[in-house]
Amino acid sequence: MCHLRQFICFILLAFALYTSLQAEVQAQENLSLTTRPTSPFSIALETLQNQIQYTFQDVELLRRALTHASYSGENNRALSVLGEKVIEGSVSLQLLSKDIDISPKDLNRVIMDLSSNVVTSCVADGGRLGLQKIIRVSRKTNSSAPAVVCGAFRAMFGAIAIDKSSLDSAGKVFLTIHGKGMEKAMAM
Repeated sequence: MCHLRQFICFILLAFALYTSLQAEVQAQENLSLTTRPTSPFSIALETLQNQIQYTFQDVELLRRALTHASYSGENNRALSVLGEKVIEGSVSLQLLSKDIDISPKDLNRVIMDLSSNVVTSCVADGGRLGLQKIIRVSRKTNSSAPAVVCGAFRAMFGAIAIDKSSLDSAGKVFLTIHGKGMEKAMAM
């Protein structure tokens, strides 16, 4: 009977140690998952979010905004269209905020002038953010091409609009990034 008790105590002790070791191994695995190095693309996305002073709730939207059609079927084309509308709306809002009595003709003229310079402007803004180094493209596509950089730049604001469910929030981020250029353009 004494040997049976010792045997049962030994089994219980072994089970307790085994369970404790398993819990420790699991904790180590969880720790290594959180400290595992991230990809260069993920690091670049974090850096970009810091630069634009906006943190995505759904970083997959930013990933998509920085994925060119040459790289994947899940790309930034639709986000770029939305982003372009966000930019146009932001410009219109700023113009009307400065001069509510601006004539529709003058408002359209200034918007058209700004729109004709959109590629130059978004390539410059995108270049300052280093988008040409971040955007994912196929090997055959030049990530520094103006259309590629501009598309990613606009798509970023489309992604923010969806992430925040707000065109205004995306417009504010655009104005923060592009603000100084806007002041010059609106002084025309």
